[in-house]
Amino acid sequence: MNTTVQVLQRRLIALGYPLPKHGADGDPGGETIEAVNAALDEIEKLRGVKPPPPPAPPSSIVPAEWMPAAKMERVICHWTAGANKASEFDRGHYHILIEGDGKLIRGIPSIELNQAPAKKDYAAHTLGANSGSIGVSLCCMGGANEAPFDPGKYPMTREQWEALTSVVAVLCRRYSIPVTDKTVLSHAEVQNNLGIQQRGKWDFTRLAFDPSVKGAKACGDKLRAEAKSKL
Repeated sequence: MNTTVQVLQRRLIALGYPLPKHGADGDPGGETIEAVNAALDEIEKLRGVKPPPPPAPPSSIVPAEWMPAAKMERVICHWTAGANKASEFDRGHYHILIEGDGKLIRGIPSIELNQAPAKKDYAAHTLGANSGSIGVSLCCMGGANEAPFDPGKYPMTREQWEALTSVVAVLCRRYSIPVTDKTVLSHAEVQNNLGIQQRGKWDFTRLAFDPSVKGAKACGDKLRAEAKSKL
């Protein structure tokens, strides 16, 4: 018995090329040769298969013309408290909106208008913190209630969240914004993290697609960690 052949036979059997008559008997007979040839044929087929194309780089998610030259200090993330589609009203208040299916919509104000000090017709998305801030909003949560939590008819979707973390990563790269709890945050964190009084905004203290995440900090930490991983 040839132990080398036996090892080969055992590997062939483990890969799904059975040797039913003699099994791993160490004899390099016809069955073993047929199994080896079948394995080699499979390898040749695999060599001819083209690998899938790599995913699009994050920088392609936000069109370059949406990101004009400007000195920006932070990204503040919101929800519109409306439907899963962007309205004209929504477009007037944010720089980038993300609809329920993850599609990006450009806001009416240009990012450069919010460069400090904010210029006329800037995106008024955060009370007292618009200068130097890029406003990104998810189109969702119309009719939602914080406690007891009810996401309403237009809940935040996982697709929106995935798009949001990618958009934040792109914006941070484009404008050299470090990812910290004072430079990448949700509207619900502004009062605590920046010391700027807000009016009971809770976007976002809950994630409709992941009820286990609760509280402004938990949601913000998740946002920052996932955006950071995409930088």
